[in-house]
Amino acid sequence: MKFLNDLQPTHDLTYNDVFMVPRRSDVTSRLDVDLTTADGTGTTLPIVVSNMTAISGRRMAETIARRGGIAIIPQDIPLDVVATTVSRVKAAHVVYDTPVTVGPTTTVGEAMSLLPKRAHGAVVVVDDGKVVGIVTERDGADIDRFAQVSEVMTGDVTTFDAGIDPRTCFNEMSARHMAVAPVLDGGELVGVLTRKGALRSTIYEPAVDADGKLVVGAAVGINGDVAAKAGALLELGIDVLVVDTAHGHQSKMIETLPVVVAARDAYTAKTGRRVSIAAGNVVSADGVRDLVAAGADVVKVGVGPGAMCTTRMMTGVGRPQFSAVLECAEAAREVGAHVWADGGVRYPRDVALALAAGAASVMIGSWFAGTLESPGDLKFGPDGRAYKESFGMASARAVSNRTRDAAGFERARMALFEEGISSSRMFLDPDRPGVEDLLDQIIAGIRSSFTYAGARTIAEFNDRVVVGVQSSAGYEEGRPLHASWS
Repeated sequence: MKFLNDLQPTHDLTYNDVFMVPRRSDVTSRLDVDLTTADGTGTTLPIVVSNMTAISGRRMAETIARRGGIAIIPQDIPLDVVATTVSRVKAAHVVYDTPVTVGPTTTVGEAMSLLPKRAHGAVVVVDDGKVVGIVTERDGADIDRFAQVSEVMTGDVTTFDAGIDPRTCFNEMSARHMAVAPVLDGGELVGVLTRKGALRSTIYEPAVDADGKLVVGAAVGINGDVAAKAGALLELGIDVLVVDTAHGHQSKMIETLPVVVAARDAYTAKTGRRVSIAAGNVVSADGVRDLVAAGADVVKVGVGPGAMCTTRMMTGVGRPQFSAVLECAEAAREVGAHVWADGGVRYPRDVALALAAGAASVMIGSWFAGTLESPGDLKFGPDGRAYKESFGMASARAVSNRTRDAAGFERARMALFEEGISSSRMFLDPDRPGVEDLLDQIIAGIRSSFTYAGARTIAEFNDRVVVGVQSSAGYEEGRPLHASWS
């Protein structure tokens, strides 16, 4: 990446402060762009779901991996819950969405409560292992909640055999005005397919491990028996291990990383699998060098840019994210490592700019909180708008969860220190309620950015991009208007 006219900025920059200049390009189609990352995680998209309790869970992890990214399970989740999450992600189909199933005698009320669990918006009715019907929100409208689904389900169900050409599925579903259809393998229900899902399966490539199973990562902190926790997570079959703390450039992190590396190396010697280790967060070249020297393969970059984070307002500590990523990525390249840009992205342009600055992948948190796949319960405001609650991982709410096993006095004392929002309403976009809908928007923007730069890969993009510095008026000029200005 270089700056327009080789003018070096005299101050640090946020994503809003910069723009990309189009260049002569022979990349004529967005589909000619390969977004496979080089950070060793096995992802085919440069997207990582942040290890935040309100965002990254089982549904999010399998959905993102199915489209090429990876989610990191937070460090605060009990190990037995992580074990269940990882096993279910690994068991999920790499192409078809996981079905929500009920029996014929299930009440309509219970079936309707399950619909928001998946973006495909359908419940499959199974009787003695056989698909006998489908229930959607329309089927349950104005129906007694205690009625049984067998009374309202659509019984004439079109199914597809696993492995059938997606184009064939799409055309048949369109002809029959179907939104969703069960997919069978030898008569066994293995998933469901929507028309959009059929299209997506031809555009995205799943992120899978050496055994062809979806990838998933997990985080560990720097306190307690880190070696035991890291070893246990590795034994579960995770694909990326993230050593995570708000201030990554500290002695405790540098002391902890070799312990995690030793656990990883022992696991590798036993299984032959080498799991990448990410660590952070930092915002300087020195921080990158120290963490890589201590054993990190990937360094997370970002202090304070997240939507739920109050670190900069509370402490004055942090750094504008574009400049932080730019400096840290250059330092990482010099020592053969990679960086993830963690936080501060609100639009697809921000993700593209992070890649332009040299990030191997971009971590997204709050942007994905307001989706059907995030772990929280779906709630509705007074105006009927659907939302989910999100909170920062250094907030009082998160600290309370993290210290639930501590003695009462110590727990109360730690609760006095917080740097994050404890409750924020993240509204679902009616047009993009699922994380895949947001992913479509983000990836379309990134692919288009690559065509403007004349780049087919992330490495080419970083090499070819020309970036200029703009005023706040320049940024505002680029924003669309949703109503006339007169």
